[in-house]
Amino acid sequence: MRCCSLLLVWLFWAVPLAAQDLTVATWGGAYEAAQRRAILDPYAEATGREVATVQYDGSVAALRERAGAGGWDVIDMLADQARVACDAGLLLRLDAGAILGPEAEADFSPRAPTACGIAQNVYARVLAYDERAFPGVKPTRIEDFFDPVRFPGARAVQRGPDGILEWALMAEGVPPAQVYGLLSTDRGLRLAFRRLDTIRDDIIWWDDPATPARMLAEGRAVMAAGFNGRFFDVAAKGGAPVDIVWDGRIIGTEVWAIPAETDAPEAARDFLAYALRPSSMARLSELIPYGPTRRSAFARIGLNPESGVPMRAHLPNAPQHGGRALIRDAAWYANTRDLRQRRFQAWLEGGG
Repeated sequence: MRCCSLLLVWLFWAVPLAAQDLTVATWGGAYEAAQRRAILDPYAEATGREVATVQYDGSVAALRERAGAGGWDVIDMLADQARVACDAGLLLRLDAGAILGPEAEADFSPRAPTACGIAQNVYARVLAYDERAFPGVKPTRIEDFFDPVRFPGARAVQRGPDGILEWALMAEGVPPAQVYGLLSTDRGLRLAFRRLDTIRDDIIWWDDPATPARMLAEGRAVMAAGFNGRFFDVAAKGGAPVDIVWDGRIIGTEVWAIPAETDAPEAARDFLAYALRPSSMARLSELIPYGPTRRSAFARIGLNPESGVPMRAHLPNAPQHGGRALIRDAAWYANTRDLRQRRFQAWLEGGG
């Protein structure tokens, strides 16, 4: 009888866990396709679990409204949004040492694991331009984005304050180390919006991260603010004459997190352990130029399997990129969300 009881217990725990499928909320486009190839499909093959994806806009509001009903188990988030969601109780607390091993935490750079998120890759918001628009002198620094006299034409900008305010202050000569401190003051915000006024009539707005790269490729904009992986995709894969200016790049971090409403917390932690291996990070960086957050992953990164391009040179945290770089301050973003949006909306409406 005891033997039968033990057998039933074993069946209860072993069989359902193996059968637990996962739903991962992520960003879509070339990025999701790279995740699928580098991480999701290999994990599914290794474990026998089905891994489905849903697209979302990266917001805490979407997590709050959709995670439970959609059965989300793992979520790809910006570090500052994960901080807000963690404080709101929308994410599970994570013990990175238990998931990855006690020695792994020291391997992370530039951002160590936090209470509810473990850094998985770094990306950069960069300036890119259409080479056809500037056959002579080409843009080389962030000031050129705000100079419609020397570099005339439409600028594609995300409809929101993120990134563009930092660039505006850097174009005013503010050192990267002082940008977030100054943006925390009324004087700094007024200075940033004054600089933004210089291109007000040249801006075309975008909401979908895939849009600015398409605008450049199609000749609808001469410069664009966007994410380095999207520009790489249209240039390296699509053959579009698009080039990146690394000066002024804003390096941000994406994290893996687990929604508090997941029905499969152990399976979700198991996925994180796989996705955060150096080998998994290296495979992703070979497909799309977002840098690994573990130092030990860099040496593993080789060529893009389709184009043969050496990918380490295209990563936002590659040491050979010159110019200024700004590490996106997740705490500042989390704490100033409403203020930034309010001031930006007032500027859009002409109030400054």
